[in-house]
Amino acid sequence: MWLISKLRQLALVLRPGVVTLRYPFEPAVAPEGFRGRPVWDHHKCLGCGACSDHCSARCILVSDPCQELRVMLYDGARCTYCGRCAEICPEQAITMSGDFEMASGDREDLTTRLELFMLTCQRCGRCYEMENDNVLDRLDLKGYRYDHLEARAMIRKTSPQWSADLVRESKTYSRPTGRPQPGDR
Repeated sequence: MWLISKLRQLALVLRPGVVTLRYPFEPAVAPEGFRGRPVWDHHKCLGCGACSDHCSARCILVSDPCQELRVMLYDGARCTYCGRCAEICPEQAITMSGDFEMASGDREDLTTRLELFMLTCQRCGRCYEMENDNVLDRLDLKGYRYDHLEARAMIRKTSPQWSADLVRESKTYSRPTGRPQPGDR
């Protein structure tokens, strides 16, 4: 009698089969319409900075170390994956991927750095028509702000935090040669 009861219990337990995911051996698929990590296509990017101007989390920073070079830095640690950057990009150079498994102990694993050689208009010197009507938004456009790549912050030129030393740091910018070490700035 005891043995029959245990066999019934075993049959009852085995009936539903596997009800959990076999994660991480079989990764979960992102549902349709899911917005994961933004991905840049550097072949399409014009370097207009529209993504940076409209980023609500201020995680896309732009710096111009010289006339021909523009550095765009995406800090994925602060990104909210709102998709505004992909929506505003005039060349569809940014797409929202389905990547969501991005846990890492190294912040650089979540960072994307683009170094673009810029071709500017000979007449106006710009490559993008700004669509900002708000005066406060215009203050956040290039020329009125300084994007400090090392601190990963946008600093308005009218704020007390801005100084000429920051501009000197940008002019002496050099391409990173390897992964930053924990003590590096």
